[in-house]
Amino acid sequence: MTATRSLYGRILTPLGWRRGHVHFDQQLRTLDVEDHAGDGSDLPIILPGFIDLHVHGAAGVDLMQGGDVARRIAHTHARYGTTTLLGTTMTAEYAEIENALRGVAQVMAAPDADAAQIIGVHLEGPFISPQRLGAQPPRTLEATLESVQHLHALAPIKVLTIAPEIGQHTALIPALAAMGIRVQIGHSAGSYDDAVAALQAGAVGFTHLFNGMTGVDHYKPGIAAAALAHAEYAELIPDLQHVHRGAIRMAVRAIPRLYAVTDATAATGMPDGEYALGEQRVHKCMGCVRLSTGSLAGSALTMDQALRNLVDVGLELADASQRVSTIQADYLGLEDRGRIAPGLRADMVVLDPQLKLQQVWIAGNPIDPS
Repeated sequence: MTATRSLYGRILTPLGWRRGHVHFDQQLRTLDVEDHAGDGSDLPIILPGFIDLHVHGAAGVDLMQGGDVARRIAHTHARYGTTTLLGTTMTAEYAEIENALRGVAQVMAAPDADAAQIIGVHLEGPFISPQRLGAQPPRTLEATLESVQHLHALAPIKVLTIAPEIGQHTALIPALAAMGIRVQIGHSAGSYDDAVAALQAGAVGFTHLFNGMTGVDHYKPGIAAAALAHAEYAELIPDLQHVHRGAIRMAVRAIPRLYAVTDATAATGMPDGEYALGEQRVHKCMGCVRLSTGSLAGSALTMDQALRNLVDVGLELADASQRVSTIQADYLGLEDRGRIAPGLRADMVVLDPQLKLQQVWIAGNPIDPS
């Protein structure tokens, strides 16, 4: 039986900040809260482990390579505090997507204790608009229920991005939702009305808000405007390159459960240079990842930096923590993580008062951060 461990510091709990000890093995066992004075501002900060629902790669490898690369991706992101993630596909030939999902399933069947837990797939491509590809290659397909069911049988699809204006996509949403898939609107050239119709049909989120979608023109509002007007959930890339800090603040005010994703590529955790993103080649320079055309192409963001960026934009630390962990857990219905409370998984990160990552714990297992 694993020995019980203990951490001391300022602990973010469902009841707010507490100063004291958290005791855990694979699960959080007890919280011992001190009652004496002091704000604890000089103490280590203990937060729930980060949950990233949009991860293409890391450490020089891309999920679309298939095989065992998802394992390397999971190990790398764990070093930056991510304790749970979704492997995310690119638009590609159908056989390549099948291969990538088989690789995810292989790693899920034999996970490593010292890596982020991969709990399924975010199918970002191929059911998107050819007019809003972003960094996706031009190999889009129209979704059918049969094609999604087939892919879902290879590895569990937790999140699926569609362009609602394409073919029968909006009509498919109720059946996809009935499969337990969170349908998100993204990479779409559709209108405000297209997005509203998709939400009414059962879509529940938006993929990398503002990027790869029609915008917020007050005469002709698009997908982003519909998100600001109606969404409860949406993902956003807070690398301060994909979205201006002012637009992040606007989205935080408008969308109650806005959450952070990295959209991380093979360039994450790597030096400047050229890397794969599906069949595309991307270039990392000074922390920014772009196609040869200059267009943004995913990111090299990590979730610990996402947390720091949200605080830098003006969010309180407790609010920023929820947007890198708790909201994602709620979105996917993960009741065993995303919070520090007895009985939940011992997925935690420890940061110093300057928010530099010091320790990572995944189900009670220590991870060496970078």
